[in-house]
Amino acid sequence: MTTERKLGFDTLQIHAGTAPDTATGARQVPIYQTTAYVFRDSEHAAKLFNLQEVGYIYSRLTNPTVSALANRICALEGGAGAICCSSGHAAQIMALFPLMGPGKNVVASTRLYGGTITQFSQTIKRFGWSATFVDFDDLDAVKSAIDDNTRAVFCESIANPGGYITDLDAISKISDAAQIPLIVDNTSATPYLCNPIAHGATLVVHSTTKYLTGNGTVTGGCVVDSGKFDWAKSGKFPSLSEPEPAYHGLVFYPTLGAMAFTFHSIAIGLRDLGMTMNPQGAHYTLMGIETLSLRMERHVENAIKVAEWLEKDPRVEYVTYAGLKSSPYFKRVAKICPKGAGALFTFALKSGYDGCVKLVDNVKLFSHVANLGDTRSLIIHSASTTHRQLSPEQLKAAGASPNVVRLSIGIEDVSDIIADLDEAIG
Repeated sequence: MTTERKLGFDTLQIHAGTAPDTATGARQVPIYQTTAYVFRDSEHAAKLFNLQEVGYIYSRLTNPTVSALANRICALEGGAGAICCSSGHAAQIMALFPLMGPGKNVVASTRLYGGTITQFSQTIKRFGWSATFVDFDDLDAVKSAIDDNTRAVFCESIANPGGYITDLDAISKISDAAQIPLIVDNTSATPYLCNPIAHGATLVVHSTTKYLTGNGTVTGGCVVDSGKFDWAKSGKFPSLSEPEPAYHGLVFYPTLGAMAFTFHSIAIGLRDLGMTMNPQGAHYTLMGIETLSLRMERHVENAIKVAEWLEKDPRVEYVTYAGLKSSPYFKRVAKICPKGAGALFTFALKSGYDGCVKLVDNVKLFSHVANLGDTRSLIIHSASTTHRQLSPEQLKAAGASPNVVRLSIGIEDVSDIIADLDEAIG
């Protein structure tokens, strides 16, 4: 008797979730540009709507191209199930939606993407939810922030913009003790550099817009469920563990086991929120993931060289790259991100705000854009753009002070990247 061999990451990023098209034999995943799907008969339709049979009903819910992408990301993250949606911000709401309710809160890291801080501190209030922001390096503060109404703990594996690495093992112990899920945004690290589920994460979210696609062409998001959380044990998650009135009284967990969260997110989340990924966007991301490991290796290789050069430059006040031996997060790299600290970090100019503006206006190779994770090197002054809605205190906590510039190091020739920065800093 033979056991199925576990495939390596490089193989999974090409083959996971896909097979030759049964109708045509097409090797690449087809773009199923369709709204709806013909049922075999009335009984078939009823079984699909009852979740008694897996299949396709309407592309707001599921689509073969989008499903292939979800399955591939799920395989790379080591999860039980996954759903794809329209953006990274959509993925965050999709992750919280089955867990939260009026009066409930999420405990979140202060070191998050500025748009996430705004979404959590302002927008989710309209749902009756709230967020408590805590420095996740202060474990006692994280414990103290969790109360009877907390329904999730949220952080980034490699924080945007500073590239700080979260001690996921320590945070997951706290969330486990409180019997609430840990949600980890793994966008900056990708599953190639970090596997949050192996460090105790319940859910992993991605902006697939970034490194997974890798070419700056489409937006998208993904939520991966570890399948390991007991949604019924604490009684805190009735939408999953009790009869769901929004789906004819179905009890998702434990009825659907490890796939309970994923099916809930499709049957109710995508159905009612409509945060749907389009199949052509999914196709672009599937193609991007085929080279993920190769790109991430070069991203990391270049980032280390650029960070080391910047750290030695007398015009630079400090560099936040965790891959530097001088970084307080350097020891976490080997534990949390053993293949490297990513390619996203910031540095501060001694010339202050004006120097940052001059830099972003004078680069030639770098693109001044509100994005990261492209093959191209990207630059932005967070305080005046992506994080401009934040207070001075929030800017400092997020690592986006006025004299700080964020870099997303691409895969170009590293000598050209350094030369462009050198000339533009002036």
